[in-house]
Amino acid sequence: MFKSVFAKYVAAVMAIFTVGFALLLAFLTAVVNNYVADSKKQELNSAVMTLRGSINYSVADVAPEDFESEMISSFRNRGGLYASLFGALAANDGDLTLLVEDRNGKILYLIGESYEDGAVLPGMTLPNGITDSVRAGEDYLENTQMPFSDRAIPTQATRVVNREGKFCGTVCVSISRFSWGAVMDEMTSTVISAALLVFLAAMIAIYFISNRVISPLREMGLAAKKFAKGEFETRVSVRGHDEVSELAAAFNHMAESLENLEKMRSTFIANISHDLRTPMTTIAGFIEEIREGVIPPEEQDHYLSVIQEEVKRLSRLVATLLDLSRIQAGDRKFVKKPFDICEMGRLILISFEQQIEEKGLDVEFLCEEDRMNVFADRDAIYQVFYNLCHNAIKFSIPGGKLSLQFHATRDRKILVSVYNEGEGISKEDIPYVFERFYKSDRSRGLDKSGLGIGLYISKTILDAHGEELCVESEQGSFCKFFFTLPAAETPARKRSEENNERGL
Repeated sequence: MFKSVFAKYVAAVMAIFTVGFALLLAFLTAVVNNYVADSKKQELNSAVMTLRGSINYSVADVAPEDFESEMISSFRNRGGLYASLFGALAANDGDLTLLVEDRNGKILYLIGESYEDGAVLPGMTLPNGITDSVRAGEDYLENTQMPFSDRAIPTQATRVVNREGKFCGTVCVSISRFSWGAVMDEMTSTVISAALLVFLAAMIAIYFISNRVISPLREMGLAAKKFAKGEFETRVSVRGHDEVSELAAAFNHMAESLENLEKMRSTFIANISHDLRTPMTTIAGFIEEIREGVIPPEEQDHYLSVIQEEVKRLSRLVATLLDLSRIQAGDRKFVKKPFDICEMGRLILISFEQQIEEKGLDVEFLCEEDRMNVFADRDAIYQVFYNLCHNAIKFSIPGGKLSLQFHATRDRKILVSVYNEGEGISKEDIPYVFERFYKSDRSRGLDKSGLGIGLYISKTILDAHGEELCVESEQGSFCKFFFTLPAAETPARKRSEENNERGL
């Protein structure tokens, strides 16, 4: 039923407004009802007390049996006290009806909305409830069905007594025109009108706010469908600085990452296809030529050695791919032990001796101590170190500088850096050098071999050790990779630290 966000918002707001204004109407009804009821009670009481006080004073010396004649005589005199007083009270508040009854229940005078002349209808008497209460000496104040009204109306009655305290008659005041329904209708219409205005304003606000929220979400939905088809160039518009804008920006960043990843995967497939096809073609061609006798027997050993190197190259490629799969699956476990990182650096340089001599590189090896032990997985760190040195030699310019440096830091770390002079890496490529399958033509232009996963694997290994792998480079000048490893405790280092603490 409510499939769209806008419909859900409207339904929720309608429900909140309906319940809220219903509660408001109920509250206002109770408040106004209590206020009107209290106001009318005070009005009735004031009128009754005024009349009773005046009549009690005038009949103070009148016997109960003479009360009727005294009142009738006074009321018939249009300029008399009681006629003037009753008329003034009735005129002051047009919804009051005032009457006087003798001790036998006979209505002597009645004035109100329909009885301006004081006429009394034949046989008109007060309800027994009022008469009985007043005769018993109690004031009466309730909603009562009066003989001149077609509904129950607020009524108050009290007794009239002479100086001797004898009961002479009854004074009664009613609110003849009181209509709570009219008040309710007016108040209800007012509340409903206000509710409609507020609801209209809320709908306008919801429309713009929901459109502000829904538009980016709709764009993201369409973009996601395009992503499913492999179209990663789509972007959503970013407006403002709120949470939706942050989501849109994050979505665009994700789209850019997916697009770059897709490009890198395409490059990876192309590279791996080339790296697999080239040695396989070479191996197949040489084997076929040897079998057919095209290659003389005295040259077969040379070509067999070439085949052997190509097989080793394929083996390294497969091993790298397997290593990548293990890292991505989280299956590679690291066993940390102390070992000398300086000695590892020396061994790696020796393994690259032939390549270093071919390029005529100026090698610099700086180590603060003869032995600098670290605590890490030896094979994993060897893979990292070897890869960094391999890249440094591969991308060094002939006759350039190759430097390996080892320094102890204050936070009990060993900082290892690999520096080379060469093409370097551009500022645009630096943020991506540690991503999978990434190869920059400008930074790797001297050599297109490799899959672009060596640095990714190296960084993953160091991340698993809780350490960092960083790079500094200036295109056309140099490139420097450096990483840290936790220092391992050695007796010499421990003695040196103790002496430093003692100030020796």
